[in-house]
Amino acid sequence: MSLEEGLDLIRRGEYFAAHEVLEDVWRASEPQERDFYQGLVHVAVAWYQAGRGNRVGCERQLEKATRRLGPFAPEHRGVDLAATLGGERRQCSLRRENKSRAFHLGQTVLIS
Repeated sequence: MSLEEGLDLIRRGEYFAAHEVLEDVWRASEPQERDFYQGLVHVAVAWYQAGRGNRVGCERQLEKATRRLGPFAPEHRGVDLAATLGGERRQCSLRRENKSRAFHLGQTVLIS
């Protein structure tokens, strides 16, 4: 299980599986990296909730992600956190309708 595997699952829209992989990475990570990985878990769960039409759940998870990922911005381990944190909230309500909406994780747009 790796960061890249978790990000790839998010790219493919497999948010629940991404959550599982990233949670394993988070638990095995060094203490100074745990908030970063936990924040990515929150992003995956947010998109899972949005796909189920749960806007409130999506927004709550994104708030948690922002708290965890903010200190690592603008970029950490190749993840464009500035773009991710800046664009996630406004797309939360759109996610259910259009699974091709983009957000940034990694070196390029993660989902297109």
